[in-house]
Amino acid sequence: AVFFAMFKALFQRWRSSRPQWSLAGVEPQVRHAFPSQEEAAVLLSSAVTWMPLSVAQARLVISHMRPQYIAQGTVFIHEGDVTHTDRMFFVVRGEVVVESIEYTRDDPMTVTVLGPGSMLGELALLDGSPRSASCTASTPLFCATLDRPGMLALLSEHPEVGARMVMAMALRMADRLRDNTVKLKRFVQLTRMLQDELDQPQLRGR
Repeated sequence: AVFFAMFKALFQRWRSSRPQWSLAGVEPQVRHAFPSQEEAAVLLSSAVTWMPLSVAQARLVISHMRPQYIAQGTVFIHEGDVTHTDRMFFVVRGEVVVESIEYTRDDPMTVTVLGPGSMLGELALLDGSPRSASCTASTPLFCATLDRPGMLALLSEHPEVGARMVMAMALRMADRLRDNTVKLKRFVQLTRMLQDELDQPQLRGR
């Protein structure tokens, strides 16, 4: 009983000392422009359409996140990175260019451009895998970040909300995979059409 009481007291102290939404870590010159915690929560509740969160539930999620400002032109996720995989980014304001260097490092291929309500890096947060693409802030970027300890705390303190958030991440990744599959099919079709065009002169010359 004594051990349990000590453990409970330590847990309560850890929980009370865990960083909450605060602009203290944001550059002073941009604090006045940073979206409010409430704005981030409303956006999150409307962005998670596959596994809806109420605004009250979204507030709980946001309370476990940290605001982060990223200057325009900054590459904040690097494809293949295996050391910085402990957090995901929720875009509150601004736009992000997602690029892949799988084909050539000299000329990365733009995969997509994402705006407010987008989640980035959730796969690495869940399983610690290498970053699958590079992300660059194409405008001044205001984000809310969720790291692994914050995710575990959310699941521990609010299991239903945490489970909904994890499910939303999984469904987003599945939707992104389906979209990439469609793009790959179109790329294969285009390649075949180009190959047919290149083969035509050879056939006519025989």
